[in-house]
Amino acid sequence: MSGGLGAGQASRSAAELYQRFRQLIHEGAKFLIVGGIGFVVVLAGSDALHFELGLGKFTSVTIATVVATVITFLGNRYWSFKDRQGAGARSETVLFFLLNGVGLLIQYACIFVVTDVIGLSGRIWYTFANFVGVGIGTLFRFWSYRKWIWVHPEVHLARLRRGRHRKGRTAQAPHQPVPHPAAAYQPVPLAKRPVRPSGPPGGSNPLTQPMFAATHTQAPPADDPDRWIS
Repeated sequence: MSGGLGAGQASRSAAELYQRFRQLIHEGAKFLIVGGIGFVVVLAGSDALHFELGLGKFTSVTIATVVATVITFLGNRYWSFKDRQGAGARSETVLFFLLNGVGLLIQYACIFVVTDVIGLSGRIWYTFANFVGVGIGTLFRFWSYRKWIWVHPEVHLARLRRGRHRKGRTAQAPHQPVPHPAAAYQPVPLAKRPVRPSGPPGGSNPLTQPMFAATHTQAPPADDPDRWIS
């Protein structure tokens, strides 16, 4: 009974582990198939160019690697990492060949160490050094492709938003909010409002003219002889 329960838990754990690394497993398998084709092209091509045609050891591996790079680019772009988002055809091509150039330098280093530093010569040792260099370069390519060339769509969108934010922050002026027309209106208290003149245009306003007290002249007495003299 306990053995059956343990087997069920183990199967569930294996299924959960597979679901967690499902995409990595599928991409890794496809990458190995495409890389295996490129691997054969590099080994067989460089071996034939160096020992059959008499080209230099570095020249031979360079020509074979360039041919293999074109094959692996098409295979990885349209099969291994077809579900990932690229940075555009031009950027993808530049980054792909740049990273493959780093892988080629790894192959150079392995061939140099085996044939020049250690001093092992011959077809077998040349092929062995090339084999080790291609193996190390393949691991580097798989890691770098997934990190910099073909990434998840959400990672690509996040990079686009981050780039637009940096560009807008340096090139555009800060946004100034436009006030609403209703918010721009400020009522004026009655005590501060100017008094409109009520008189005719251009005339004097009796409300603004100074006021004088009325004066009364006393009439002369009746017996005053001068009251009829004007």
